[in-house]
Amino acid sequence: MIIHLCFHGIGTCEREREPGEARYWITEPTFHRLLDEAAAHPHVRLSFDDGNASDAAVALPALRERGLRATFFALAGRLDDPVSLSAAELEELRAAGMTIGSHGWAHVPWRGLSPADARRELIDAREALAAASGAPVTEAALPLGRYDRRLLGRLRGAGYDAVYTSDRFPARPGSWLQARYSVTAADTVASVRSVMTHRPGPRDVRNAVVSTIKRWR
Repeated sequence: MIIHLCFHGIGTCEREREPGEARYWITEPTFHRLLDEAAAHPHVRLSFDDGNASDAAVALPALRERGLRATFFALAGRLDDPVSLSAAELEELRAAGMTIGSHGWAHVPWRGLSPADARRELIDAREALAAASGAPVTEAALPLGRYDRRLLGRLRGAGYDAVYTSDRFPARPGSWLQARYSVTAADTVASVRSVMTHRPGPRDVRNAVVSTIKRWR
């Protein structure tokens, strides 16, 4: 069993680029305490969505200090945004042993995309991120957690090695579709610790069933 924890922004969200973004930002002290907890649990994996500048400014030094690794799912369309990861910072993350994945181009849901938009989000974004970071990008994280059978078929056809959701249940090692738990501003060290250490229960079963429905609808 693997527990995937997904972070977004660290610090203060100065300007929401979409409604509700601020609820996915956590304070820097809380983030450091959560990394200390994660370091004690080898089955916990870490990832970061949205490509915020705090990934390089705050997360990278903290991960290095604790000897931890993570995957950073960046947005190709924000590489020139001053509050987002730049190409140079993607290279810095790679050089530090981190993995770079794709979160698409413009942070829009991938479900129901037109063929042209699907190419931009699934293919062009991956190529731009690979060029910026200096190595192939083989994993993707679904923006806003929305997917269906058609989208998963597109992602398989595009050759992604793994795809990450926000379905909130433990993941199986080696599974192509990996569920994650997003950390929000409402979380505490205790609430996230309970995710890291809990045994599967009814809520996990319900979330797994919902995921199965998404995969086949």
